[in-house]
Amino acid sequence: MSFDSLGLSADILRAVAEQGYREPTPIQRQAIPVVLSGRDLLASAQTGTGKTAGFTLPLLQKLSTQAASGRGRRPVRALILTPTRELAAQIGENVRDYSKYLELRSLVVFGGVSINPQMMKLRGGVDILVATPGRLLDLEHQNAVDLSQIEVLVLDEADRMLDMGFIHDIRRVLAKLPAKRQNLLFSATFSDDIKTLAEKLLHNPEQVEVARRNTASEQVSQLVHFVDKKRKRELLSQLIGEGNWQQVLVFTRTKHGANHLAEQLNKDGITAAAIHGNKSQGARTRALADFKTGAIRVLVATDIAARGLDIEELPHVVNYELPNVAEDYVHRIGRTGRAAATGAALSLVCVDEHKLLRDIERLLKREIPRMAVPGYEPDPSIKAEPIQNGRGQQQQPRGRGRGQGGAPSSARPQGDKRAPQPRRQGQPAQGDRPARPSRRPAAKKTGTA
Repeated sequence: MSFDSLGLSADILRAVAEQGYREPTPIQRQAIPVVLSGRDLLASAQTGTGKTAGFTLPLLQKLSTQAASGRGRRPVRALILTPTRELAAQIGENVRDYSKYLELRSLVVFGGVSINPQMMKLRGGVDILVATPGRLLDLEHQNAVDLSQIEVLVLDEADRMLDMGFIHDIRRVLAKLPAKRQNLLFSATFSDDIKTLAEKLLHNPEQVEVARRNTASEQVSQLVHFVDKKRKRELLSQLIGEGNWQQVLVFTRTKHGANHLAEQLNKDGITAAAIHGNKSQGARTRALADFKTGAIRVLVATDIAARGLDIEELPHVVNYELPNVAEDYVHRIGRTGRAAATGAALSLVCVDEHKLLRDIERLLKREIPRMAVPGYEPDPSIKAEPIQNGRGQQQQPRGRGRGQGGAPSSARPQGDKRAPQPRRQGQPAQGDRPARPSRRPAAKKTGTA
């Protein structure tokens, strides 16, 4: 099947061809006709399989053939909600690429940057708005955006939004949308929480699932190396150097750990930068751009980047520390082996992380192959210690209680602190979580989103 057979316009097909795409992926083949038909959709696919084009292409088709009436200010007709800045920027780039021959305007809004330019662009009229929940509500509170004429709502990476505690913000957004609209919910997994959200949001939806729940791509080779915690950085530097790895995405559990590892790698002569929620948007953008161009060899990231990074033919992902939540392992290694490419994922596992590894292998329903580098055998006399989170506290027991935001408390990475925390008026938000603005006149900058 080719894109020509999916009912897309010549202008969209021309833009798709210029991006080098010839045949739609399975999720695109199944999702595009459903979206064009006007039905609600609940879709799940492995990360890196083309979910974004699965909703952006038919969305552009619908909006371009059903133009808004009038010559005045354009109403926002399509809203795409995403959990992180990086993912919002990636989707916005795709929308611009695919709509380059259409008379449609799009805008990406997220926190960490001045809100005023975003308000100015909204005044000029926007057809498609890509937003993180916090910044969208900031703009709505200041009457900078009108959501009353939304025709299509897309929740992308909805499971990550629930994990990050955005459920209350999502509910606030939904309350401001017209009752009659098309709803598209895209997720890497069909968790129980996602199914609950879908039951409330979607009306008689078509369901598309092109991969088993929480499965890793078969195009990614996975390996585990057991090594003492204090020797991980030394082993990583040796593997990068001896293997001549030129582009490596490394995951840590905490922001402090990401900063420290990047500093140590630079001291080893390996160019590296860290990317996480406490970095300014400018620093995050520069680090990602340098990584894509090869100016730096290693990008050290927390799980905030596990969904939003789209790097063509990324060859190596390293779990310097295993995630506290097994599902995040799948999302991390999904940064490589995207589309038709292959990739390699290596996990450096110390004695503290044996239980986390068992959880991951139970999720994958198989044992990950082991490897060993001579000289880095773990010391059997070292005993396991409780895993520390970003504030130097022990990891909480992984119970089934429910935390803020409606997501299981065990489902949030302890180190990245993305769940909303009680805070005083004006206190900065943590990670990618926005502070709720007051009704007073806006300052030039608001919290991150």
